[in-house]
Amino acid sequence: MNLVVVYTVAIVVILIWIGARRNPLMALVEIGRELLRSYKFALIIIGMFGILALNKYELQIEEKMRLTADYTGFVFGLEGHFVRMVQDLFYAPWLTPIIVFFYIFMLQAVLAASLGIYLLEKNRVILYATCYTIILTYAIAIPFYLYFPVNEVWSYVPAGVRFTMLDVFPKFEQEYRPLSGLNNCFPSLHTAISVSMALLAFRSGNRRWMVITTVSAVAIVFGIFYLGIHWLTDMLGGTLLAVVSTAIAVPLARLTLRSGEENLRVRGRVTNSR
Repeated sequence: MNLVVVYTVAIVVILIWIGARRNPLMALVEIGRELLRSYKFALIIIGMFGILALNKYELQIEEKMRLTADYTGFVFGLEGHFVRMVQDLFYAPWLTPIIVFFYIFMLQAVLAASLGIYLLEKNRVILYATCYTIILTYAIAIPFYLYFPVNEVWSYVPAGVRFTMLDVFPKFEQEYRPLSGLNNCFPSLHTAISVSMALLAFRSGNRRWMVITTVSAVAIVFGIFYLGIHWLTDMLGGTLLAVVSTAIAVPLARLTLRSGEENLRVRGRVTNSR
């Protein structure tokens, strides 16, 4: 995982430079300023990392709860061999490394770069909305992982799907699996996060970032089928989750900033009256 982290950081730096056309390291300065400027932002950041930590330990929670439900057969009955048809139609040895790159690296890289770009552009509404979107996405998804577990397509024998990830990343199960449970399929977080970042990019007005996030989202959504990981149902659930989360997050961000500005005005009036 060390190499994955190193490569991801490098990609984040490149994406911020392309998206904001500014020194990516200045994003660290800007996040420090925003944290000092707004305690609410600090609370949002704490909440975001808190929900990410909860997701990391979701598998241990599931094990302690001794949950045994499995809805994989139900999902297969709904959509049949859709994923196998996608693999049969599009599989090509040269395409697999490209899809693996987007699936492994671009999801978290685009997320982190989005925060950096909105910090550098001082687009506080979309910055806060991005954080709220992550919180909402995971908060809604985790209960499904606990109480509506669905196994990855390749692991369900009747589906007849091959796990093409192993063609490029043979140590996936040893190095990446601890971050993603085999039965954490519905809704697809890869779909939800990538589509959310694209939707927020369109709201931001940054055209370069719109293009990058859209290309990444399309590649990732296609990739979840191509690699034999997610069901069509998972993708539809993830897309709906992205739409709902961003639709709530943007107004919530505006409300947070508006209330903060009103507090500053009240403090200013009190100070001036003295």
